Amino acid sequence: MIIQSRAKVFIKIILPIVLFLIVLSLFVIAVSKIAGKSENEGIHLTAESIKRAAVQCYALEGVYPADFDYLKDHYAVRPDENKYIIYYTYTASNLMPEIDVLSANAETVPDPTDVPDEMTADMPGGEESEETADGVGFE
Repeated sequence: MIIQSRAKVFIKIILPIVLFLIVLSLFVIAVSKIAGKSENEGIHLTAESIKRAAVQCYALEGVYPADFDYLKDHYAVRPDENKYIIYYTYTASNLMPEIDVLSANAETVPDPTDVPDEMTADMPGGEESEETADGVGFE
């Protein structure tokens, strides 16, 4: 009789609680995935709207805008700058600028001027000696 009463307690009380916790955790996981997709879509749409405005400027004026503020002032680009970090890198008036949009909520924001040591080592004046294509060093 004790075994039957423990089984009844398990079936009536503990099993529904466990099932509820499983369903709740699956719901939380699904909501977080949807929120992540929504944020990625917002980043993509923001980058695309900035690129469209830059191309429109090039089509109308014959040059790409030198800075992002020009797009905001003359082409009604209004991204949420509290939500996104926008890197607008102008190269030349006839070359499409590099446009990167990142989430402002990211834990670490990369510094665009930060170059890894592996990349600078092969540059002239880098830490290691210069080498030819066949691997032979020269002075």
